[in-house]
Amino acid sequence: MPAILVADSLADDGLRRLRQAGEVEVRTGLTEAQLVEAIPAFDALVVRSATKVGEKVLEAGRRLRVVGRAGVGVDNIDIDAATRRGILVVNAPRGNITAAAEHTIGLLLAVARWIPQADASVRRGEWQRARFTGVEIRGKTLGIVGLGNIGTEVAKRAQGLEMDVIAFDPVVPQERAEQFNVELVGLEELLGRADFITVHAPLTEKTRGLIGPRQLAQMKPGSRLVNAARGGIVDEAALAAALAKGQLAAAAADVFEEEPVSAGNPLLQLPNFIATPHIAASTEEAQTSVAFDVAEEVAAVLNGELPRYSVNAPAVAPEELAFLKPFGELAERLGSLYVQLVGGRVADLELDFEGEVGERDVALLTAAAIRGLLAPFTEERINTVNARLLASGRGIKLSERRSPKPDSSYPSLVSLRVGGFEVAGTVLFGEPRVIRIEAFRVDLVPEGRFLVSRHADRPGVVGRFGTILGGHDINIASMQVGRDAPRGRALMILQVDDPVGADVLEELRGVPGMADLRYVEL
Repeated sequence: MPAILVADSLADDGLRRLRQAGEVEVRTGLTEAQLVEAIPAFDALVVRSATKVGEKVLEAGRRLRVVGRAGVGVDNIDIDAATRRGILVVNAPRGNITAAAEHTIGLLLAVARWIPQADASVRRGEWQRARFTGVEIRGKTLGIVGLGNIGTEVAKRAQGLEMDVIAFDPVVPQERAEQFNVELVGLEELLGRADFITVHAPLTEKTRGLIGPRQLAQMKPGSRLVNAARGGIVDEAALAAALAKGQLAAAAADVFEEEPVSAGNPLLQLPNFIATPHIAASTEEAQTSVAFDVAEEVAAVLNGELPRYSVNAPAVAPEELAFLKPFGELAERLGSLYVQLVGGRVADLELDFEGEVGERDVALLTAAAIRGLLAPFTEERINTVNARLLASGRGIKLSERRSPKPDSSYPSLVSLRVGGFEVAGTVLFGEPRVIRIEAFRVDLVPEGRFLVSRHADRPGVVGRFGTILGGHDINIASMQVGRDAPRGRALMILQVDDPVGADVLEELRGVPGMADLRYVEL
């Protein structure tokens, strides 16, 4: 069974699901050196936010197929290094949505009404009601930076509190924003209009420092800011300065650039700043949900399936995957057919997808074709994560064409061309079928052992083949013969039940009229 290392604490529901998929070992609190030493023995690694999965760990994980993050953010995982090594990175983006949205609303109310400060004052024996006069949020404008899963949940809750909601998100279409009754605006407009701003963007190179000195200066005087997304999106030094001089009335953060946050952080010295220790997703329900969700993703990868929530590979809906899976098998075997029938350096790979398959996202199929071409020549793992990267690194020029209208009698057709060689296939009743090899029409289920000959179409060739194979006790399962003209060129495909050795191949190549003979295993 696959070996799975759980390097951070995980809810019992997740552990139970993982144990159905493999042998699970829980080892928390490992240093990087200890993790590097341990990881070669494991096929999967599951972490939360505490464990850092850097290039050294991924390089040492020679068996590693998948890294699972029990949560949304994956900034503790080196995605580029994982991608280069064909390691899938999966997360659980939906399990803690409700928890994170509710915590955001909690911080929103806290900065509006000074709730933590008032609580601390009462505990000190004080009773200073006037000092903690707050503002209502009803009728105020909330600006959401990042209208993804959590951002939309915050929007719904804010509207329930009678707030007007605007949002900035450069990748969200207007139609989606309208579904949630949210007005999409530019970042500058949001900063100038919003009374409250909440941040829900991922941490990337583009979003690091997104809210810096200039952006804070553009916010309405007396406005309030909440960051429950990722540390680093808001410039902490600039935020401290804006709070200290009263440009902002208050701010709250659940996340920091360095965690645990240092006691000397200037933000913690300010009376108008509220901090929580990265607990937005820390509810019993959320921890159970993300643990089970990431376990499901890891189990899918270990079972040879595609996960729903892959960070570095195309995400495919289950119904889409059901349609594409046999076409992926077909595309890989078309690539393998080229390698075994022709061989040689691949400079250009052309793929045509016609008919119904041409209406789908064919990224998985292209990756499968590349795997069929390159797998015999590299020890690197080749999958949907790194196939294009590996092809590009070998100088292969890739060309894809999709046509929803088929040019043939088949509902879907996949064609692969390398140099002057072309092979095509389809899927019939859920089964891959090769229907053309070069100019010859065939009907081949690409699975098993085959002898593929190109020879002169003359009497006796088929009989000589049968005699030679029979003499070596090699059974013929099926035979197909195609020709371009009577007594012209012929293509014969013999499926055999038994392996064919080099001595038998040499004898078969001596049959008169034989131009080329290849032994193929698919």
